[in-house]
Amino acid sequence: MEQIKILGISGSLRTDSTNTIILNTCKTLLPANATLTVFQGLDLIPHFSPGLEDNEAVARFKSAVAQADAVIFSTPEYAFGLPGTLKNALDWTVGTGEFNAKPVAAISASPLNTGGDKALASLLLTLAALGTLRNDHSSAAIPNIKGKIEQGYVTDIQTLDMLRALINNLTSLLNLRGVN
Repeated sequence: MEQIKILGISGSLRTDSTNTIILNTCKTLLPANATLTVFQGLDLIPHFSPGLEDNEAVARFKSAVAQADAVIFSTPEYAFGLPGTLKNALDWTVGTGEFNAKPVAAISASPLNTGGDKALASLLLTLAALGTLRNDHSSAAIPNIKGKIEQGYVTDIQTLDMLRALINNLTSLLNLRGVN
């Protein structure tokens, strides 16, 4: 069985971010032949401008995406949208295709009852523009996230089941691409 490399991208830069906690929890739910690495360094990527050359941080981000078999995003919602650093990083890949046909899962999490649904909608729109591979089961919003985490991991049973379902869907998308 081939090793599956999954890249996790957190939309938050905070070290104690609930979104990074979600990605770290996902690591514990993966099949035995899969690994998940959380990308570090979104804050080092310069503001996107079509005329700029890739710098080291941009090249590292693009390389991490290109080398991954699949990507899981987990993002907060800021002012009813995506955090600027996440959108900026994605903008750097619009013309270069690192996400084209890449299986993805998208999660938004919020302490509010909405679960960051507007950020999730914005992320899904951007992922569609990037040509990612996903389906109706590739995304989820997690409301009231603060009450679902203990000691640095998601502990809520329903949320864990939802994360397992997202991961299972992501692996089924990989199987469609011939990665197993």
